[in-house]
Amino acid sequence: MWCAFQIFGFRTQSKEGYLLRIILSGGGTGGHINPALAIAKKVRAEDPTAEILFCGGKGGLEEKLVPREGFELKTFAVHGLRRKLTPANIVYNVKVLAEAERSRKEAEQTVRTFRPDVVVGCGGYASFPVVRAAQKCGVPTLLLEVNAFPGVTTRQLARHADAVMICFEDSRAYFPGKNVILTGSPVRPEFLNADRDRARREMKLDDRPLVVSVWGSLGAEHLNHCMPDFLRRVTEHDDWYVLHAIGSWGYTWVRDEIKAAGVDLAKHPNIDVRDYIYDMPTVMAAADLVLCRGGAATAAELAVMGKPAIIVPSPNVAENHQEKNARALEAKGGVEVILDRDVTGALLYERARAILSDPVRLQKMSDAIRSVAQPDALDRIYRCVRDAAGV
Repeated sequence: MWCAFQIFGFRTQSKEGYLLRIILSGGGTGGHINPALAIAKKVRAEDPTAEILFCGGKGGLEEKLVPREGFELKTFAVHGLRRKLTPANIVYNVKVLAEAERSRKEAEQTVRTFRPDVVVGCGGYASFPVVRAAQKCGVPTLLLEVNAFPGVTTRQLARHADAVMICFEDSRAYFPGKNVILTGSPVRPEFLNADRDRARREMKLDDRPLVVSVWGSLGAEHLNHCMPDFLRRVTEHDDWYVLHAIGSWGYTWVRDEIKAAGVDLAKHPNIDVRDYIYDMPTVMAAADLVLCRGGAATAAELAVMGKPAIIVPSPNVAENHQEKNARALEAKGGVEVILDRDVTGALLYERARAILSDPVRLQKMSDAIRSVAQPDALDRIYRCVRDAAGV
């Protein structure tokens, strides 16, 4: 049902020189935020006059990433409910439901104030309030699902969405009767345009290979426990650079474990340990091998840049979709897969050394993973946005 302000002609009809207004919603992890940023930058590049608003969750990674890219951000309090019925969880859930009601009202006010032509939800709990508010107000909504198995939020919002944009053909089966469009996963222009030689000069690297270890924006406890032993083994030769991103959780204890493993980072400038990699396009362009999880957004970035990888899929995701993503790339020959339960620092090091010591194999992996890239995904998504907005 259309809100009253739209019934009485609040939204301007499409015309030459029309000012496009778009809300992009999503957050919680880089896997939801970075695709949204890619879309925003595409819209800005194609239409510099467009007004773009991000909506996300309070306290989420989006509060760091979105403002850094120069976009306005509005946040709402959004949290998942705890299923186990304990007194503490009941109190917590009551609080969450109260916050959800406030967020619903704030989201509806945001839609009325901003007057978007289209709202794009990119996944995560943080995308729910404003996308649902837009649907209730009759504003066209698009959903982007980057994983083969759709998340809960996407499946809920899809009932009233104008279209669902997917990155895997297999995802179509989860949205029967809906307008489903295969677009591929969007990758920020910086990844498409990054240059290896320029990136390595910026990072002041010599001819030694660079291994980038990044286990997600929040970090992964088990894998962070493995990295100190991995780094200790690297220091035995110091013939690689390693950039390890710990994630936003655990920065202090990981560095303590690295020190306890006998690694003095001050004596090994070839090892760079950070909480988060903000200049990821530059770092990825310079990398020779990437150690990472199997999220669809990461897979898309690896593919467009032709970066071989060792992927350790997260076991804590719906329908084991990260392993499915990773196995598809492994079948092409572009990555190696190690299951989370099998990972040790020693095994990661051995696999990495075997790949880096064989230049022919490294190049074959690079060619193989590049073969699955979808460099025109943003063009397809931008067409969907304009079609939905009617401009």
